[in-house]
Amino acid sequence: MSNFPRLQKALSRQGIHVSFRDGIYNIHNAHAAASILLPAALPLEQKAVTQLLEFASVADPQGQGAVCKACATPDFHPGSIAPVGAVVATSRDFVIPAAIGTDINCGIRIMRTGLNLAQAEAHKSSIIAKLKRAILENGRDVPVRSAGFKALFDDGPASFLEQLPELGLWRAADRDQLQRELAACVGLDSFQGDARYGPEALMQSREIVRPPSAAELGGGNHFLEFNVVDEIFDRHAAYEAGLKKGDITVMIHTGSRDVGFYVGRRWMDLAKQAWPQGLKHPSHGLYGLSGHLAAEYMKAMGVAARYAWFNRMALGEIVRQQLADIAAPDASAVIVDVPHNVVLQEDEFNVHRKGSTPAHDGQWALIPGSMGDHSYLVKGLGHEDWL
Repeated sequence: MSNFPRLQKALSRQGIHVSFRDGIYNIHNAHAAASILLPAALPLEQKAVTQLLEFASVADPQGQGAVCKACATPDFHPGSIAPVGAVVATSRDFVIPAAIGTDINCGIRIMRTGLNLAQAEAHKSSIIAKLKRAILENGRDVPVRSAGFKALFDDGPASFLEQLPELGLWRAADRDQLQRELAACVGLDSFQGDARYGPEALMQSREIVRPPSAAELGGGNHFLEFNVVDEIFDRHAAYEAGLKKGDITVMIHTGSRDVGFYVGRRWMDLAKQAWPQGLKHPSHGLYGLSGHLAAEYMKAMGVAARYAWFNRMALGEIVRQQLADIAAPDASAVIVDVPHNVVLQEDEFNVHRKGSTPAHDGQWALIPGSMGDHSYLVKGLGHEDWL
């Protein structure tokens, strides 16, 4: 907090007022207000504050939709346009595509592997070699029927799984287990979809396609890593998750890859084009969509969100099958697959989460540590003040 008075003065010169009490910063200017949950030991960044208030100020210029509430989590820092770690609720007829950007439904899946630390250590070199070949050295074979992608985008993941061919990765897949694991995917059943908004290349006339972005991690801070259960704080919750000390889990962090880029870029451009002619454009570059266009964006976003689920599911299946000779496939299971870059319709709001995860009461959530730091599997408390 030693730099707080200096930061207050700097923000005041921008017309931003900030106060701090009990781990909560309250910020406001003439256009918007927001709250930030941040312990005093962590720094508050000026650019992130500015971005959050810009995010919170977005509204339809003709009064047809606006931000209703804005807040931020302790992992709060500047992003390219919107700050990472932000949670912003708008009215149900209003969305802000640039707040989510192109990595739609980026999220993390955590799975039990059926291995303990001793078993994993004994086979460490083999596990690394197998997964390196399968994931990083183009050893993937992830065939999908074009009709399957159409089913995914129009009807959803359950229909997609019914369309999987008896080829490649899917020969050894337990399809019933994949269907059961849909229930562990937070928000997945709420996504809308419409194949009209998907890339045509995935729904071509040829029967089987092998998208280059299928089962792909991508770059940036995406990862696939193994974790050991080092400490248990709540043994009842651990039992529910099927975890005990020394167990090995795998976490997969990636998103919708080129499908998200295709959808996100297109709808950010449409939002900008929909801005009324003759009206000055906002300097922050965040444009909202109202009414019919907002509803259509939710369908288009749902297409990319469902593809992100497919991407993580396929990566998880690769891991499961590569470990099959040292861990029984039926010993592995998804604990949770949770998004942190998506719009979810909750109550009367469209809740935009940028680098922040849902944490409703009793719901599993993940706090991934930076490389080498601890990660946490937690349960949400459902605090309404923080959406």
